[in-house]
Amino acid sequence: MSPTSGLVTAHALPSYLQADHLGPWGTYLQQVDRVTPYLGHLARWVETLKRPKRCLIVDVPIELDNGTIAHFEGYRVQHNTSRGPGKGGVRFHQDVTLSEVMALSAWMSIKNAAVNVPYGGAKGGVRVDPRLLSRGELERLTRRYTSEIGLVIGPTKDIPAPDVNTNEQIMAWMMDTYSMNVGETATGVVTGKPVHLGGSLGRREATGRGVFTLGVEAAQHIGLPIEGARLAVQGFGNVGGVAAKLFAAAGARVVAVQDHTGSLYREAGLDVAALLAHVQAQGGVGGFAGAEPLANDAFWGVDCDILIPAALEGQITAANAGQIQARMVIEGANGPTTPEADDILHDQGVLVLPDVIANAGGVTVSYFEWVQDFSSFFWSEDEINARLVRILKEAFAGIWQVAQEHKVSLRTATFIVACQRILYAREMRGLYP
Repeated sequence: MSPTSGLVTAHALPSYLQADHLGPWGTYLQQVDRVTPYLGHLARWVETLKRPKRCLIVDVPIELDNGTIAHFEGYRVQHNTSRGPGKGGVRFHQDVTLSEVMALSAWMSIKNAAVNVPYGGAKGGVRVDPRLLSRGELERLTRRYTSEIGLVIGPTKDIPAPDVNTNEQIMAWMMDTYSMNVGETATGVVTGKPVHLGGSLGRREATGRGVFTLGVEAAQHIGLPIEGARLAVQGFGNVGGVAAKLFAAAGARVVAVQDHTGSLYREAGLDVAALLAHVQAQGGVGGFAGAEPLANDAFWGVDCDILIPAALEGQITAANAGQIQARMVIEGANGPTTPEADDILHDQGVLVLPDVIANAGGVTVSYFEWVQDFSSFFWSEDEINARLVRILKEAFAGIWQVAQEHKVSLRTATFIVACQRILYAREMRGLYP
């Protein structure tokens, strides 16, 4: 055995971290590989980005209403904390996997660094279909999960937030459970709480508002007028629905929508307010009377100017990217586009506004909420929105400049900015012990 062979073996990624174990984590690793040539001397530290700091897998047993015991698998992953405490949402979904949560935590590291808020990246999830649980079962699940991950979360350690199928009520239960366990009210342990429990005004709409704000900025750079622009939106909740409402108010036409209940199309534009009311009442866009049903596969080929995937990851793939006719894709969801699809869209001249900047409005206002909780001083909604718009515009301007300098995509430019900030912090902190 050569003197260096042991070092080579120790340096290799464990199998579950490697890109050929596909899924969202594999997508993230490919993105890091693409940005590595632009990191200069900081590339020495790039393996830091490929290994989560901590992965916690927990059993979440609860008693169901019928008296039986059910077990669910939960996760909390802290990808990187070089720039500050971990920050990232918690999702309740039947398809949650470790690969997904790892990738989402890594994208949170990138996102937080891209907008320059003092957080690292983290994410959590429970593999469960919450639609099958009663309210009491959902509360017991939330509280047990919070207790199980309680040793790694905290206002200065790791701060969860809402994500897919979680909301203000889930955050209130998480905050209360953590507070009871530590013996004091700790409002700063989560963000996205109800306003009367230390939540921030503007938080619920923040991600969708960020999608709109940055979409307008990017559109100006490519000469795309928002007034009269045709939008297709996948996912019509707090992200897609809010973004659609703001774009419609600015004169755009939402011509197609899709969610888990179906797809709709109306060339003249949908009544967004009526559709939002329908979604609130019915739980999805399916059955809305103000549009024609559309085959789910046909959604991707709709003639539009702006496409906003705001549902789950892995939606735009090599199989459907070639159908997309939009001039711009704004990623409201996390990881909706595979690297292969990214290349196809680039070759077609489609501008992709990547998730790691496009949907950063939510975590930016979460940061505002966290700051307000620490100070017990709260800002008005106008102040929140003004601060949000300023931070996002400044971040986008810097990323656009990097993209022009290096002649790279906005995704690669965002990764360049974010990875340099993360790895510079890692380098300055050094290794201990």
